[in-house]
Amino acid sequence: MADKVRMGMIGCGGMMRYHIKRTLGIADTEIVALCDISDESLQKTYDSSPEVKGLPVFKDYREMLDKVELDAVQIATPHTLHFPMGMDALDKGLHVLMEKPMVCTVDHAKKLIAKAEEKGKEVLVSYQRHYQPEFRYIKKVIEEGQIGKITYLSALQCQQWKKGTKGSWRQIPDLSGGGQLNDSGSHLIDITLWTTGLAVEDLSAYIDNLGTPVDINSALSFRFTNGAQGTLSVVGDAPCWYEDFTIWGEDGVLFMRNQKLTHCKPDGTMVQPEDMPDGGNPDQNFVDICLGRDVNQVPPICGLRVIELTEAAWKSAKLGAPVKIAGL
Repeated sequence: MADKVRMGMIGCGGMMRYHIKRTLGIADTEIVALCDISDESLQKTYDSSPEVKGLPVFKDYREMLDKVELDAVQIATPHTLHFPMGMDALDKGLHVLMEKPMVCTVDHAKKLIAKAEEKGKEVLVSYQRHYQPEFRYIKKVIEEGQIGKITYLSALQCQQWKKGTKGSWRQIPDLSGGGQLNDSGSHLIDITLWTTGLAVEDLSAYIDNLGTPVDINSALSFRFTNGAQGTLSVVGDAPCWYEDFTIWGEDGVLFMRNQKLTHCKPDGTMVQPEDMPDGGNPDQNFVDICLGRDVNQVPPICGLRVIELTEAAWKSAKLGAPVKIAGL
C-alpha cells in the first residue's frame, strides 16, 4: 500500500458527503475517484467539498475499479446495490467501508463475509454508534458486570420516515430492500446486539406498511438465548424524531433517552456518567485498519447479525408466527 490510503467513493448522495468531509480531514488518506450516476448529486458534493472537484468521475463503479489505483472504497448507495459492489471491490483486493445496512439478505451477508476472509480484506459497516462515548460506556458497564445479568431490554425509534422518504428510492423495494426497519431501524438492532453481547433465540413481529410498498411501523418481541426478554419498536409515521434505549439488569438499569444517558445503580441512585470512554468515527477507524494500526470496530459479523433479525422479523410478520434465528 502507498503511504496514503487511496480511496474511491461509490455513491455521492447525502450520506457520502459526510464521509467525504471526514475523510478529507484524515492526513493518511486521499480520495482519488468518485462514482455516481447523478450529476445533481455530484454537483452537491462539489458544493459541499470543493476539494474533490476535478477528481476522476465515473458513472459505472466497475469502470472505476478497473481504471483507478485504489486501496479501498466506501460504498453509500441504495441498499440492494451494496452486495454486488462490495463483492466486486473485494475481488479487486480492496478494503471496503459500507453504509448500513451492510446487505439485505442473510445469504448475501454470509457470502460477503466469506469473500472478505478469502481475500484477506476488511469490511467495516458504518454504524457510527459504535464510536459514540455513551454507547461505549453502556457496552463497557455491561461487560464489566456492573448491572449484572441482563433481564430485559426495550428499544424505541420514531421518525418522520414515511413522509421524509416519500418518492425516494427508500420506498422502492428493489433498491431499498425494505423499509425503516432495514434503514434507520438497523441502527437500533445493531446497537442492541453490540452493547449487550446477547444473541436472540426467537422473535415475533407485527409489521404495517401503511399503504406503502415497504415496512413503516414494526413491533418486535424477542427472547434472548440467556433467557432475557426484549422489545423493539420502529414507528415510521411519527410527527417527530425520538429514541429510547433501556437495558435492565439484576443490579442496575441503563437509560438512553433521546441521547441522554442515565445509569441507575443497585441502590436506586440515578447518575449521569462523567467517566465516558473516548469517541471516534468510522472513517478514521477505516483508514487505521487499512494501514494495520487498529482493529475493525464494526466488522461484518455485525451486519450479519442485523440482517438475521431483520429477515426474521419480515418472515414472522408474513407467517403470523414466531421465528427462530438459528433457522435462517
